[in-house]
Amino acid sequence: MNIVGLRFTKIGKVYHFDLGSVRDVEIGGHVIVETSRGRQIGEVIQFLKEPPPPPEGSWKRIERRATPGDLLSRQQWQSKQVEAMINCRARAAELRLDGVKIVAADYSYDGSRLTFLFSTETEEKPDLKSLRRDMGRLYPTQQVEMRQIGPRDVAKILGGMGACGLETRCCSKFLTEFSPISIKMAKEQGISLAPSEITGMCGRLRCCLIYEYEQYVAARKELPKRGKRVVTPQGEGKVVDVYPLRNVVTVEIEGTGWREFHRDDIEPWDELEALRRKSEGPCDRHENGGCDCGKSGKKTSDDDP
Repeated sequence: MNIVGLRFTKIGKVYHFDLGSVRDVEIGGHVIVETSRGRQIGEVIQFLKEPPPPPEGSWKRIERRATPGDLLSRQQWQSKQVEAMINCRARAAELRLDGVKIVAADYSYDGSRLTFLFSTETEEKPDLKSLRRDMGRLYPTQQVEMRQIGPRDVAKILGGMGACGLETRCCSKFLTEFSPISIKMAKEQGISLAPSEITGMCGRLRCCLIYEYEQYVAARKELPKRGKRVVTPQGEGKVVDVYPLRNVVTVEIEGTGWREFHRDDIEPWDELEALRRKSEGPCDRHENGGCDCGKSGKKTSDDDP
């Protein structure tokens, strides 16, 4: 069994299929497969030596290699997508479908299906039966479908400059899947929680908040927190700032000021203090129970009475 990874859009999710009896397929080649949205042309991205367990018990099989005629047909139908999108937008406006935005139109490679992608301003699912019926009358030779997409998918399709200033948004440039993002990721990295700092052009939390999150979490486990006292080569001080990716902390030392130190050059003050107390032995007040040094005053020698 030969399992290959296919991609149906330039920057899209990779799906796995069984190559079956199809031969002479190379990376970058195109094949015809049956999907939940009809027959499509997919580009071969990878060959899997150790594929994961198949979904629903078995892999879907590739039907055949795509011919030059198939690729030409796809190109011709793609050239008609903008016109179809404009027609759908005009009809949606006539029907007064407020809050519904027609984002794109997508023909299958052979023109048998026409899918309109739309988004909404609310969480409620709109009633688009009339719009779908009207589009079906306008395009009688195609099976017309309406598919709702989220704001991140909208941003991915439309493209444009990112909120950070990159000429092409990450989602349109290289992100093939969207990962769950949370406010906790911004807090862990010390990023301002102002909406302008953590919100992307899609109106959702920026995808880039996850890029360095794991590195920050791992680094912070090895570094002292702000406010902790530490011992440095220049004396004892208090941590005032932490830079996880550099493994560096800023320490305020009395009489010296603020200094930066690498993680390997500092020691926790409380641990060193505990070791110092232990090395000094029980204090004079231990026998009276008035000591908080944490050490036992009980003698352990075999000669003790």
